[in-house]
Amino acid sequence: MSEGRTALVTGANRGIGLEVVRQLATRGWRVFLGARDVAKAEDAEASLPGEVEVLRLDLTDPASISLAARDLSAQIQALDVLVNNAGILEDGDSSVLTLSPEIARATFETNTLGPLRVTQAFLPLLRKSAAPRVINIASGAGQLGGGLQSWAPAYSMSKTAVNALTQQFAAALPNFAVNSVCPGWVRTDMGGANAPRSVEQGADTIVWLAAEAPHNLTGKFLKDRHVIDW
Repeated sequence: MSEGRTALVTGANRGIGLEVVRQLATRGWRVFLGARDVAKAEDAEASLPGEVEVLRLDLTDPASISLAARDLSAQIQALDVLVNNAGILEDGDSSVLTLSPEIARATFETNTLGPLRVTQAFLPLLRKSAAPRVINIASGAGQLGGGLQSWAPAYSMSKTAVNALTQQFAAALPNFAVNSVCPGWVRTDMGGANAPRSVEQGADTIVWLAAEAPHNLTGKFLKDRHVIDW
C-alpha cells in the first residue's frame, strides 16, 4: 500500500501519464494529475479510482509552474514522486536537413526545459519527502547507445537531452532517486494504433520506479525495469 504517499504526474490527462495516475491511485496513493487543459483533465479524473486531483500545469509557462507549485504546497506536506511525463512530437518523419528551428525550439521548450523547470519548482516539496523520486520520460528515439535515428530529429534530440538532464539532477541530488524511462512504442495518440505496446506496458517501469524500485537506483535509463545504455 501507499502509506500516504503522494505523486504528481505531468501531461496526465491521457496516454501513459493517465495510466500511471490510474495505477498509483489504485495502490492508494494521492495523485495529482497535471495538465494544461483543465476541462480534459477533469474528464479524465472522473474515470479514475481513488484519490486523484487535477493540478493545472503548463510546462511552457514559468508562471503556471510557479503557481502550481504554490497550490500544491498548500495541499500537501511533501511530494514523494514527480513524474515528468508531458511531451510533444511535432516533426514526425521530417529530416534534420529541413528541420524548422521554430519546431526544434518548441520541442525542447516542452520536452527538455519543461522537466527542468518543473523539477526545480517542486524541489522544496520533494525535499520534504523521506525518499524523494523524480522520473523523467525519455525515449529510445533519443538513445545514443544504438545510434540516433533520422526520424523525428527535434523529438529525438530533446529526449537525448532528457537523459543528460536526468544525469545532472541525479548528481546534484544524492539523496534522491532520479531516473529516466524508455516506455517503448506505445499505443497512444502520439504512438498511434499500430504500436506494439499497451499503455499498461508503457506505464509499468514508471510505476515500479515510483513505488517499488530500490532508492539507491539513480542516474539510470531504464526499459522494462532493466537499466539500458543511453
